[in-house]
Amino acid sequence: MAPVPSGNRPPVLAFVHSPTLVTLAGLLAALVTSVLYAVWYFNKNIPGLRLWMLSFLSASVFCASLLVRDYVPEWVSVMLTQSTIAAAAYLCFLGSRAYLGREHPPHAVAVAVIVAVMALAVYFTVVHPHMGIRFALAGFVAGVYFLLTAHTLARGGFHNVPVRYLFAMVSGLHGIFLLVRPLLFRLVAPGTVEDADAGMVALLSQFVVLEATLSLVLMAFGALMLTNEHITRELRHLAEVDPLTNVFNRRAFLTLLEKAISNAQRTQSGLPVLVIDLDHFKKINDTWGHQSGDEVLRHFVALANGCLRKEDVMGRLGGEEFAIFLPNASTEGSQAVAERLRALVAHHPAMTGCGPIALTVSIGVTQYGGGETSDLVLQRADEAMYRAKEQGRNRVETLSPPGTGVGVLLV
Repeated sequence: MAPVPSGNRPPVLAFVHSPTLVTLAGLLAALVTSVLYAVWYFNKNIPGLRLWMLSFLSASVFCASLLVRDYVPEWVSVMLTQSTIAAAAYLCFLGSRAYLGREHPPHAVAVAVIVAVMALAVYFTVVHPHMGIRFALAGFVAGVYFLLTAHTLARGGFHNVPVRYLFAMVSGLHGIFLLVRPLLFRLVAPGTVEDADAGMVALLSQFVVLEATLSLVLMAFGALMLTNEHITRELRHLAEVDPLTNVFNRRAFLTLLEKAISNAQRTQSGLPVLVIDLDHFKKINDTWGHQSGDEVLRHFVALANGCLRKEDVMGRLGGEEFAIFLPNASTEGSQAVAERLRALVAHHPAMTGCGPIALTVSIGVTQYGGGETSDLVLQRADEAMYRAKEQGRNRVETLSPPGTGVGVLLV
């Protein structure tokens, strides 16, 4: 390969591509596009996946436009390459935001930027030919958007979501390379094209294509790994969370309670446990129907969440029975939380499709005693809750661990 003849251009080095490498990159981009399309077709709920697929599709068109540029007018080729590489980077950026559930920025801004870049590229092709400026324009827009992709994904903690950081690293490095690669060509040819070493130009050109191909492959793996992360998270959510109320199910709650007990034993800290039962819930179902009963359950959970700290954990044990544990809380503090929750539920009827439904709860409170299992602690809280039922419902009862006496809070 040799430098493209300069003609009337200013003394700037032109980028020379290898058709073989570009063809390989295009085939890989098309293959990745097909794979992502197949995954998206059967998993359309995965956020960002469709946008990533369209990004790789744009990359495929970009490679194709490089291969056919000798057969179409130069200004058409320039518009294709400039628009497709910018679109690929922008769609990758949009995919990363969609994956994290963030809103898209105004598309008008991106469209205006891409149109402006295309207009400048055509100007420096037809009116004032300058290959170097065109080359820098394409790298600038795409580089900025790949850096924005990296900034978007690099959050959440590496140990929690390592795949996001790996994707962000590849996107960031590729973005930086796109921004600095015009300088690399300037180093090879600081003067005129005729002064440049043709071998160095060819080698650097091949390196540019290889870097783009490697980044394409790594980002494709990143997109697939993020897809797997999302699916795994969804499966874990289905396995651990009650689908009706969106709190932990019994199995997940007991597992978390075991861990909390282990931590409380190690740190010698308090661990109150509450068991809550909705009073006369069967009557609600029989009178207003199961759909209204479901609305009542969700209403209760919403009120309970308003009383809890971020570190507190709530689970649905079954039916209308719930449990909560409060790490690092005292017995007095747990009683205050229970009483606040009881009063809140009693004074805020559930607004359902059948109208407002009054609701009360009976709450049992206990404290973890050293050396106890989660079953024993939960059983004692359950006994306190049944005592509240026996005492007339809509009340809080406290049952202390063995050897510490029994405390009762009447309401």
